[in-house]
Amino acid sequence: MSVLFGFVGGLVVWTLLEYFIHRFAGHERKLGKHVAREHLSHHATPDYFSPMRKKVLLAVPVLGGLAALLVPLVGWGGAAVVFGTFAGWRFYEALHRATHLRGPRNAYGEWARRHHLHHHFQAPKKNHGVTSPVWDWVFGTLERPETIRVPRRHVRCFAWLLGEGGEIDPRYAGTYSIR
Repeated sequence: MSVLFGFVGGLVVWTLLEYFIHRFAGHERKLGKHVAREHLSHHATPDYFSPMRKKVLLAVPVLGGLAALLVPLVGWGGAAVVFGTFAGWRFYEALHRATHLRGPRNAYGEWARRHHLHHHFQAPKKNHGVTSPVWDWVFGTLERPETIRVPRRHVRCFAWLLGEGGEIDPRYAGTYSIR
């Protein structure tokens, strides 16, 4: 296995892990109470993000287990899969934070915010992928939102969404509303 192929494979592995961790650990509580508790805290207070030390406690066994399985089997290609998975995870962390804390800067950012905030405010059993809709499509949990209705109590968490008068910025008026 080439290192490049392994790295790209690791990015794909990450998107699947992201989907399963979010859906089954975060929402369905099938993989432990700690992840679910942190995730539900984030849904209740959208500007709350789990501390890095808690994320590391999840990442170390996941990435370590992947490394223990793949490196002996395929050598550097397996290490590249692990590194690609780690890179995907880091990208997810940055994108997830950005979907909450700043306005979109490109079409992908715009899609990610709509997709993810629809999950937060209208359909928590849908749109579990944050970086990609692929696994939501595969597993039947993809929902394409129309207008994202942000609860008034959560608007303070999305300063980028508001204009000068405290209402929806005109750039987002066709896509978001406050309820």
